[in-house]
Amino acid sequence: MSRLVVVSNRVSVPNPKDREGAQGGLAVAMHAALRRNSGVWFGWSGEVSERPGPAAFREADGFTLATIDLTPDDYDEYYNGYANRSLWPLFHNRMGHTAYDRLYDRGYFRVNARFAHAMAPHIRQGDLIWVHDYHLIAFAEELRRMGSSHRIGFFLHIPFPPADLLVTLSSHETLVRGLFAYDLVGFQTDADLRAFQDYVLNEVGGVLHRDGSLEAFGRTIRAGAFPIGLDLDEFRELAASREAARQERRMHRSLAGRKMMIGVDRLDYTKGLENRFLAFERLLADYPEHHGNLLLLQIAPPSRGGVPEYGAMRSEVEHVCGRINGRFADVDWVPIRYVNRGYPRRTLGGLFRAAHVGLVTPLKDGMNLVAKEFAAAQTEEDPGVLVLSRFAGAARELDGAVIVNPYDPAVLMDAMQRALNMSLEERRERRDAMSAALKRNTVADWRDRFVSALRETPRTRLSEG
Repeated sequence: MSRLVVVSNRVSVPNPKDREGAQGGLAVAMHAALRRNSGVWFGWSGEVSERPGPAAFREADGFTLATIDLTPDDYDEYYNGYANRSLWPLFHNRMGHTAYDRLYDRGYFRVNARFAHAMAPHIRQGDLIWVHDYHLIAFAEELRRMGSSHRIGFFLHIPFPPADLLVTLSSHETLVRGLFAYDLVGFQTDADLRAFQDYVLNEVGGVLHRDGSLEAFGRTIRAGAFPIGLDLDEFRELAASREAARQERRMHRSLAGRKMMIGVDRLDYTKGLENRFLAFERLLADYPEHHGNLLLLQIAPPSRGGVPEYGAMRSEVEHVCGRINGRFADVDWVPIRYVNRGYPRRTLGGLFRAAHVGLVTPLKDGMNLVAKEFAAAQTEEDPGVLVLSRFAGAARELDGAVIVNPYDPAVLMDAMQRALNMSLEERRERRDAMSAALKRNTVADWRDRFVSALRETPRTRLSEG
């Protein structure tokens, strides 16, 4: 059987001694596939050095890890710049945060080419190559220029933007042409797939064939929706572990009979934290019976400290949180517990079980696995209610959640109130519906569907020129 070669911005290092459940289900699923195929996981080491050497290889848990360092210019232009200041905000429909800088463009395509040149000598004939996410859209095109005829697939973990937003990037056509160097391009949802097709048909005069394949730039590729799943059994085991039970008991003691809503989000402007806090403020203002009897636990570990927009957003979120607590808090009760640190998944499983309501209300998200983890953690005896943004990919599958528009504080407030007062019978029905959806599409199902589709995709070449 051919090897599987996974390429991503960062590699996930296996940790067999992990007892805290820090390793995500995606990493576990990819490790299993790599072990089965004697595969290679290639990406950035996380290190920045003035003179990066060639790719470094080491064996890990039955497969090979291959990493390269970035230079300071690479880190600034490719990673902090084009990936996280241009593509990330634009792909999440946040044009106000999008940076348009040709220096970033050049850095992005330069580093994609360097990744390809570092990896090319180590790819064998017959290898199946799977490239992940927005950092490496241009990776395959460089491999093709070097003569590669391997089957190469690409999966976008974040949303794909509408055409009228994408064209604001001066490099939009170069980016999409890069996607046509792959054989199979996967998206989280049908909506993302349609946005891609719309761009191809209406911006570059491409053709959508009856079999679903797309033709443009002298190449025909396949594209489809492959919604990512959760390792359901693994997360339920974590949520039922002794550590999770200890955290659940600890939380219940702290609550002292109060109800709790919980949000777990990376501190990012796409997650809608300020909107969530404003809706909670309105809930407290309109329903005074919650005073002293309800709290919101918001876990928000910081990220991307090198991107200026994140520092400004953090200050604004902290200001709103402080103002709400100052307005409503009493000597023995603070309505919002705002925590800027991450927790192991076992701990989160216990906290999810202690919560009456889970709030997953991003303004835009590719999938959002926190929504699936909250749903997976709930017990049949006394399940919590998931309030979920319609703009998260998970909303297409978790129809047992209360689906909301996170942009409207009144709508979000009403959803919170409804969830807090929902009957046990309805909560159980919703929990069962979400459980069935999670069983239908696990992370292993997602992985196997994509890899199988890639294996079955005919190999074609870029035309000359």
